[in-house]
Amino acid sequence: MSDLHTILKLASTDNQLISIAEKVYNGERISDQEGIYLFEHGDLPFVGHLANYIREKKHGDLTYFNRNFHIEPTNVCVFSCKFCSYSKLYANREEGWELSIDQMVDIVKGYDGKPVTEVHIVGGVHPKMNMDYFKELIRKIKAHRPDLHIKAFTAVELDYMFRKAKLSVDEGLKQLHDAGLQSLPGGGAEIFHPEIREQIAGDKVSGEGWLQIHEAAHQLGMHSNATMLYGHVEKYEHRIHHMRQLRDLQDKTNGFNTFIPLKFRNANNDMSDVKESTVIEDMRMYAIARIYLDNFPHLKAYWPMLGRQNAQLSLAFGVNDIDGTIDDSTKIYSMAGSEEQTPTMTTEQLVILIHQAKRTAVERDTLYNKIKIYTDTNSLS
Repeated sequence: MSDLHTILKLASTDNQLISIAEKVYNGERISDQEGIYLFEHGDLPFVGHLANYIREKKHGDLTYFNRNFHIEPTNVCVFSCKFCSYSKLYANREEGWELSIDQMVDIVKGYDGKPVTEVHIVGGVHPKMNMDYFKELIRKIKAHRPDLHIKAFTAVELDYMFRKAKLSVDEGLKQLHDAGLQSLPGGGAEIFHPEIREQIAGDKVSGEGWLQIHEAAHQLGMHSNATMLYGHVEKYEHRIHHMRQLRDLQDKTNGFNTFIPLKFRNANNDMSDVKESTVIEDMRMYAIARIYLDNFPHLKAYWPMLGRQNAQLSLAFGVNDIDGTIDDSTKIYSMAGSEEQTPTMTTEQLVILIHQAKRTAVERDTLYNKIKIYTDTNSLS
């Protein structure tokens, strides 16, 4: 674990950085202004050591993953987010795909006898895939495999679904929860700040709407994840503004499992002229998120987006979770030019990747209950 003396040496003579380091070591929360200062003046070794101190204080060297698979019902969408390389507008839906309920249940059946614990269901916002459609899908999945945890639907999908069904957020979530929905993914958050959100995704649910849906889910006893899309046209203050809203809601509900910074990728979308962030900036983003979001138990690096080596590197910058085995069914980031064009890793590959980073691999379920601790690669057998 990084010691305070080492970190203070890295701060050199910068009194503000020294003050931030001392606050973190004393278990004190940093302010928004201090978060922005870290982005502006904290170099990679300094923020990395500080984030690693927090990570190891919370989790030691444990690094989590789960055995999951993705279902993407459609990439047809009524929205036209400028950063999106995945969706096809409803008017041009011949270029996309639309899965039937039976096709999606068949995907689930394809994992019969395999030790997966979670199905992750997200996709485009299709006007014909409504509340009744998705309630039927969830019920059929639960009827076939009751033990499978269903994590499904971004707040963007839910907002459209509820408005079309003329349901309040509370009633809509209750109906889906009663059908078998157990938790929410963190997608659709993008950047909450209205000025930036209007530029990149102005026609979908607002930041306030996203937060309202997640708060309502937490009140029902459902946990959720949170994301932030970074490295495009936002500034540092917009990142901190975004994380401030999440930190405040977590103080209120304690319903978030993990925070997942998502790197903007510029291939095949309307923002291809925007240069992508460097690996150094990616690691600084993870580290500062770990420092600022003191009430989030976990920080996840989504390896299909970052690539295996960079996800491995992130384990030294505050990250303690690299998602799951996933299989090769997710296309959201591969279509945007991510490092992983066929995002699948076996359990053995994930465990080896984690152990190569001098961490201990822990298989978890969706709610971070430990299923198996891999003390070394021999425990794979």
